[in-house]
Amino acid sequence: MNSIRLLSMLTLAVALAAQTPQPAKQHRKLGEQVGIWDAELAYLDFNTGKQATSRGTSIRKQPPGALWLIDSFQAKVMGMPFKGMGTTGYDPQKKKMVGTWIDSMTPSLMVIEGNWDDAGKVLTMAGMGTGADGDPVKMKLVTTVHSADKHVFQMFTQTPDGEDMLTMTITYTRRTRQMD
Repeated sequence: MNSIRLLSMLTLAVALAAQTPQPAKQHRKLGEQVGIWDAELAYLDFNTGKQATSRGTSIRKQPPGALWLIDSFQAKVMGMPFKGMGTTGYDPQKKKMVGTWIDSMTPSLMVIEGNWDDAGKVLTMAGMGTGADGDPVKMKLVTTVHSADKHVFQMFTQTPDGEDMLTMTITYTRRTRQMD
């Protein structure tokens, strides 16, 4: 009985290994972002209607493997502690980058999708987020890779007349590639 169980388990393991997806070039691009990043924020303070600045930290890891990037972010926003967490991956069925975002100031999950430009330097994603009034709003997120160690993220919120209004820019500079 034990040898039959062992043989069954080995057969299952081999079958699962044969079906395990291999990382595509889009997945490998996520691995290039692993590390600790310093963040310089410039954002529209919805309380005052004025531009504000802050500093933060982004810790990017791939704990479930090379298919997903997990981003843990913290900063002060509008004078309050802010924590957020995002996931980014590539969905080969959709042929799109996909992601989620949650944070300490927003009660709703943001689901986004998009693609890299042909040069692989600009990732544009879009989805529904929560606006300053708490209502759903279309958002566009654009990340431009200036170098392996410098990325600029811009968040645009769609206005009632359909225009994209820049509400946040974060300049990321990699502090280290090493992860504990």
